[in-house]
Amino acid sequence: MIQRGIATFTLDYGKCPKWLFDRMVMLGREMVRVIVAEEGPDAFIQRIGDPVWFQSLGTVLAFDWNASGLTTILTAALKEAIRGEERNLGIFICGGKGKTSRKTPDEIFTWGSRLALSEKNTRALSYNSRMAAKVDSALIQDGFQIYHHTFFFSVRKGACPHTKQKSRTISQDGKIKIDSDAHICDENCRSGVGAWTVVQQGMNKENQTARRYHWHSETAKDLIREPHSGISSQIKIPNVLNMTANESEKNREISADLTHQSFGILMKDIQLLRRYYSPLSKMVSLGNGQGKQLTLLELENKEFYPAQNGLQIKDNDTGKKEFWCGVKTHPVVMEDFSKSAYLEKILWKLCDEQPESYEKLLSTEGVGPKTIRALALVSEVIYGAKPSYEDPARYSFAHGGKDATPYPVDRKTYNITINTMKRYVEKTKISVQEKNKIQKRLAV
Repeated sequence: MIQRGIATFTLDYGKCPKWLFDRMVMLGREMVRVIVAEEGPDAFIQRIGDPVWFQSLGTVLAFDWNASGLTTILTAALKEAIRGEERNLGIFICGGKGKTSRKTPDEIFTWGSRLALSEKNTRALSYNSRMAAKVDSALIQDGFQIYHHTFFFSVRKGACPHTKQKSRTISQDGKIKIDSDAHICDENCRSGVGAWTVVQQGMNKENQTARRYHWHSETAKDLIREPHSGISSQIKIPNVLNMTANESEKNREISADLTHQSFGILMKDIQLLRRYYSPLSKMVSLGNGQGKQLTLLELENKEFYPAQNGLQIKDNDTGKKEFWCGVKTHPVVMEDFSKSAYLEKILWKLCDEQPESYEKLLSTEGVGPKTIRALALVSEVIYGAKPSYEDPARYSFAHGGKDATPYPVDRKTYNITINTMKRYVEKTKISVQEKNKIQKRLAV
């Protein structure tokens, strides 16, 4: 089963009609109740981390299979569906689209307080949410800008999902006092966090597509190393700077080490970098300030030709031609890193704080895609540690019109998911007519 992944869809600029959203809320409530009753809240959170299952749930709730709006509307519908029933279900949903996504930390801490979760666990949930957003925007630079972020988490049995309880205390005069505002729970009760999942989506206006990223706590043990083991995407983007790949390990190490030296030394390395670009080749050159130039590394060995549907690439070695949609330049050499005052400010901060690891470096406030690119290029060109430029997308969905037939690469996983959905639908407390409609959609 896919625990985490990325899915790419066509952009959907329309709004969901109220009647459809209300219907999705109603069906979503029934589906969540059935799944939690049969498998438990942790299993529901785990399934949300599966892009195929998530997509299928959206289809069951009558949304388009391929539309990017499925992500935002489905998460909003689920959040509304369980409103008021979170404690009984043991499931909690924070964040959403646009401005709502920025409220995710506040919502996590609000639930942490209401559930009397330990401060340590509440902060850990907030940290995981924030880092997932940073990783998919800064470490995987694929041209998709994150605009939607939803954080799901569950509370284990034995945790405290209850409201305030009455307590009995004995005063100095021996009388029993009942305090209705007190909350009785021990440390085990306060630390009962179960599983968590992140569902976030990025937009690429140039290609008119959206890409969805899934995380699940069971497999996200390392937040910066191969965090997407199950990836779904129709469009492969060339030259994606993927700092989460195992192949980028050396580059990550050197990037962190660069911040352990003085700011002046680091800026000398930054000043050495200068972009040189021609239509047929792209390479990085170094200048010594005396008019002399030395080309150290040619970053591409392909010729680029304009094509009607993107870029036609001719490989110099094999002669093989492929068509790509996306950018045609190396992702790291698009800018002059030596002329950014903000970048210098962040690099100075990093050299002052000297983060102990690459994860600590990424988690530093102010560190974003440009900082990561600058350190990655220095590590590659000057110190020879090349990062991965492979798009991490591995699985595909076919795109179509309204109610299109889904055709994922992994037919076995898809069929298992659909059969599971059919079983859940049969157990929901909805009309027979409604069940028949859903079963017909699933049978397509």
